[in-house]
Amino acid sequence: MDSATQSYFGKLEADDKEAQYEAFKGIMAATDEQVDWAYEVWDQLKDWLSDKDPHRRSRAAQFLSGLAKSDPENRILIDFPELWEVTKDEKFVTARHALQSIWKVGLGGDEQRQLGIQHFTERFRNGGEEKNYTLRRHDMIVGLKNLYDELKDEQIKQTAMELIELESDVKYQKKYKAVWK
Repeated sequence: MDSATQSYFGKLEADDKEAQYEAFKGIMAATDEQVDWAYEVWDQLKDWLSDKDPHRRSRAAQFLSGLAKSDPENRILIDFPELWEVTKDEKFVTARHALQSIWKVGLGGDEQRQLGIQHFTERFRNGGEEKNYTLRRHDMIVGLKNLYDELKDEQIKQTAMELIELESDVKYQKKYKAVWK
């Protein structure tokens, strides 16, 4: 791991919130590309998925989602259930941050993409009892759009359109369709 990234991980625990945020942004930017240090932090991030600190849970979910493309051992396939649980976190902001980033798992390969789409589809169809469900549905549609924009896989678009058609409220159906314009 390069010294800048190593420094970012250290600053995540700083007392200064601005330093923490800068470190978070630095790590997120690094995970936009393939990296060779994923396994140096993987186990720690996996542990953070169930940490008592909601900031750690949120960061871990976002970082691991981004690191899926840097995972030649396909560990994400084994760890995905724990990652997905953070999308249901008791802290709404933590859950939402995880849900908004989990589409990146699909960049790790075909099996990862199918796993993510399957979970989005299941949740979109059956999660109606969740608090702020329309917002969560919107996040899932945006996630599918982001994945489509990266991979240009028409099956992803078709899945999203089928899910949007399930929405019975015209107002929300229109909002979800607007993501794809």
